[in-house]
Amino acid sequence: MKILICSDGMPAADNASRIGGLLARACRAETVLFGIAERRIDKKPLREALEAEAQALRAQGVAPKVVVGAGDPIRKIHNETSATHYDLVVIGARHTGTTGLYWRSEKTYEVIKAIPAPVLVAVGERAQLKRFLVCTGGKAFIEGAVQLTGQLAAAAGASVTLLHVMAEPPAMYVDLVQLEEDLDRLLESKSELGLNLRRQKEDLTRLGVPTEVHIRHGIVLDQIFAEARQGNHDLIVTGSLRARGIMRHYIMGDLTRSILNHTDIPVLVARGGKSARSGFWESLKRPFARK
Repeated sequence: MKILICSDGMPAADNASRIGGLLARACRAETVLFGIAERRIDKKPLREALEAEAQALRAQGVAPKVVVGAGDPIRKIHNETSATHYDLVVIGARHTGTTGLYWRSEKTYEVIKAIPAPVLVAVGERAQLKRFLVCTGGKAFIEGAVQLTGQLAAAAGASVTLLHVMAEPPAMYVDLVQLEEDLDRLLESKSELGLNLRRQKEDLTRLGVPTEVHIRHGIVLDQIFAEARQGNHDLIVTGSLRARGIMRHYIMGDLTRSILNHTDIPVLVARGGKSARSGFWESLKRPFARK
């Protein structure tokens, strides 16, 4: 595995180094500590800051290569991840407000949308990564996120909770709610949701990752954070989709943006399928059909 940890030498980047270091050590990953100074005059102090971060990583058993560049951070990270394959990119994210669409530095969201690799946004003060929460709509497009989560969880000795949230349906669908709440029955059913959740759970189990499936009903964002608190999770995993047509960027989606706005724990934004037609929100608009 190869991990790119991005840093601008600011305090928010310390989280990226620390949390990225936890995964790099667990995965025995080849690690690059990548610094970008927006002004050339800042390259020397940035390198000094990165050398201090690298020393801290070495104390954790990680031996990073330090690379320092100058220019637009988004463009530099995009160029680096386009030229070299990275399995994971780790970035920091400082809080900038509590109104509007973007509560963190807008560059955080732009990096997620611009680069091909999965992005771990290092938020909070977690000292370990042992409990992962995967936001799955029960759809096939999340398979890539589940596979990456499984690799990381297996290396880190972590457990995984697969969470499916369904909006409260009309009373006429009460039988579907009852089926969803009976997990054994749901996972044995031939519904699309049941088949996908069962396959995801089996894939994780084959990797030796302890896995549970939880079903909740209600407002999606509220239920995700309620589950994260109740389960004392260290990491939230959500997805992004490649834009349709000739566009090469990724669509982050309202749910992922809202999670990033409100979270106090790290968020892994994994990559989904090639089409943006189906998504987590879309899967919540209708109850699953029996087959």
